[in-house]
Amino acid sequence: MTAAPRDLIAEVAQTEPGARIGAFFDLDGTLVSGFTATAHAGDRVRRRQARAGEVLGVLEAAVRYRLGRMQFERLMVRAAGYLRGESLADLNEVGARLFADHITGRIYPDMHDLVRAHQQRGHHVVLSSSALTIHAEPVAGFLGIGQVLCNRFEIDERGILTGDVVKPVIWGHQKAATVQRFCAENGIDLDCSFFYADGDEDAALMSMVGRPRPVNPRAGLAALAAERGWPVLRVSGPTRAGGRSVRRAAGFGVAVLRAVLTR
Repeated sequence: MTAAPRDLIAEVAQTEPGARIGAFFDLDGTLVSGFTATAHAGDRVRRRQARAGEVLGVLEAAVRYRLGRMQFERLMVRAAGYLRGESLADLNEVGARLFADHITGRIYPDMHDLVRAHQQRGHHVVLSSSALTIHAEPVAGFLGIGQVLCNRFEIDERGILTGDVVKPVIWGHQKAATVQRFCAENGIDLDCSFFYADGDEDAALMSMVGRPRPVNPRAGLAALAAERGWPVLRVSGPTRAGGRSVRRAAGFGVAVLRAVLTR
């Protein structure tokens, strides 16, 4: 069942107001066309901050992940390892610059309208993503979303990256558990709440909320939506690089390779 953006916005406008209802939004492929980390990956290569070993290492990890030979957590740690020794404050500045230069034009207008619709009803709007803070927080700030549940770099007492990420890594069932815990701590009723996402790995959280709303879903999530009668939202607007969205599974590695080949 396909739902037009205007229909879902009208639905939100008729729901009960108040922060008891949560509206959880995924980032990559949902709020933003493609994969936000690609901007950072390409920037590191263009500025010659990424050495050959980093390029090859990330590519190898991304391919292994796609083939099911590496868990997402290990992929995240591999990528974070190459940034060991960098300042989080400096990376936050890079994230803000890249958002302004590359990401603002990739935000789906219809999804921005849906965020506003929930905010106008006083719902508890949350960006819930497996992305890292440097990619997720600038988008949340632009959209006026005050709560972000995402992955974070591990840092030392000086704010320097250790080369690891804070555990547990938010992904799949752990993402669902993180949202469930957040709801319990903030008085949010999951049975009345919304979740917007595109990825197959988000099936666990989609099945947990009362109002699952797949957005441009990938094959596995689309099949589950059809089986369970979930309304599927199709959105368009921002131009997608190469005519297609950059998929989460290998987005970082693909972006590095593209930047190397086109440099």
